Amino acid sequence: MTTWNSAPYPPPDPYGGQQGYPPQQPYPGAGYPNAPPAYPAGGPGGYAQPGQPPYGQQPYGGQQPYGQPGGGGYTQPDMYGTTYPDDPDVKGFEFNDKSIRRGFIRKVYSILMGQLLITAGMIAYFLYDKNARVFVRNNSWLMFLALAVVFVAMIALACCGEVRRKAPMNFILLGLFTLAEGFMLAVISSQYKVDAVLMAVGITAVICLALTLFAFQTKWDFTMCGGFLFICVIVLLIFGLVASIMAATGNGNRVVNLVYASLGALLFSIYLIYDTQLMMGGKHKYSISPEEYIFAALNLYVDIINIFIYVLTIIGAAKD
Repeated sequence: MTTWNSAPYPPPDPYGGQQGYPPQQPYPGAGYPNAPPAYPAGGPGGYAQPGQPPYGQQPYGGQQPYGQPGGGGYTQPDMYGTTYPDDPDVKGFEFNDKSIRRGFIRKVYSILMGQLLITAGMIAYFLYDKNARVFVRNNSWLMFLALAVVFVAMIALACCGEVRRKAPMNFILLGLFTLAEGFMLAVISSQYKVDAVLMAVGITAVICLALTLFAFQTKWDFTMCGGFLFICVIVLLIFGLVASIMAATGNGNRVVNLVYASLGALLFSIYLIYDTQLMMGGKHKYSISPEEYIFAALNLYVDIINIFIYVLTIIGAAKD
């Protein structure tokens, strides 16, 4: 008789599995001690493990994949050709934006200085040339013509974006506006004495310089005050109409004129800060596009001219 071995068959599972069955193999590298290593490159299904090139070959002739030196995983290259966070091209983009803004500011102030020089020259000519003053008084239609040119040019530059951004039409309109406005301002200034006009010019220059420096340095954001300033302009306009009617009827008061001129100078001083910060952009909520250099120069020029007119009115009322 044949005697069978009493030992169980198959032998016990060395990994603690059930008797009589092969052990259940988990994924390599987990679940039991002394596990075999992870699948090598070109493992099951032909897929590579993370950090390994596909099919057991180095891509692109043995070069490391994109990413950090050493080939530690495939990293999608960004639009600048380098990886974050220390990307010199990203920092360069911020610098380029600042350089564009600085060039825009230089262009605006260059145009503004040209406008102010033309205006100052016309004022000086009418102050020191008596024949020019007599000619204007005998031809009052020139004032109405200049007023019409100012109105049409301002509407075209302020309301028609394509016009003010298209050269040379924008420079032509701005030049016509500056000549017409300078002519009107020269005629108005010729009604005052030379010392009063020179005093008004000096005070206006100091005010504008101080406000410009303040607008560049302050942390207050005035660009959010556009609606409030517009309401103040409407109120000031109504106040001016009432004061003009009172003066025409013989009920004018010097105190009313001083209050009106003081409020006007204060309002357009705030407007100068507002328009300067719009031009600066950067940390402010609202800003003007770098393409709008004509519009920015026009805004600053109108603010400075209005400050000068109101300061001259205050000086004239005080002297009278």
